[in-house]
Amino acid sequence: MYGSKPEPAGIVSVDREGVKTYHRAPMSVALPERLDASRMVQARRSFEGKLPIASFQRLRGSLAAVENGAKVEGEARYELEFGKDELGVAYLAVRVDADLPLTCQRTLEVYRQPVHVDQRLGLIGEESEEAALPPGYEPLLIPDGLVNPADVIEDELILALPVVPLKPGAPLDWHEGSEEETSEPNPFADLARLKKKR
Repeated sequence: MYGSKPEPAGIVSVDREGVKTYHRAPMSVALPERLDASRMVQARRSFEGKLPIASFQRLRGSLAAVENGAKVEGEARYELEFGKDELGVAYLAVRVDADLPLTCQRTLEVYRQPVHVDQRLGLIGEESEEAALPPGYEPLLIPDGLVNPADVIEDELILALPVVPLKPGAPLDWHEGSEEETSEPNPFADLARLKKKR
């Protein structure tokens, strides 16, 4: 009917053109704001699509400043998968790829930092349940049983940011060739010369 392959069972595409979704939504339909984690896990539901980087309000504070009020360009491509592992642990698998505009802390140039997230989050209702999570899981606390998927994606992108953004190819020595080093004389240079004469 639509001239395209049907989605696999349990997969919900929220923004791909020409694909028939579970409610025949248009391409611009947003990711659901809230999801019932228990129902999603039981149904082993999956979601995939793209979100504009400009929509992540908290993440924007760590990105390169945009001049003249222009919007942050680019999109984050995501895949979300709910399920249970062989131990019966409920999880949300999160995979995200994005190119984020950052400011290099050595050259002060804006560059695009590729960020890849591949994380499995253990769904817990209380903090005391964190200790029971298997190795390789990070806790996602959902006391009310509801998940905000866009917030989860944004959280993972924030955690994946480099502590000190550095543009590939930036000089390793911050002071090499700098005006500060060449213009200011060493106050101990005269003392060193006096020692050599002794």
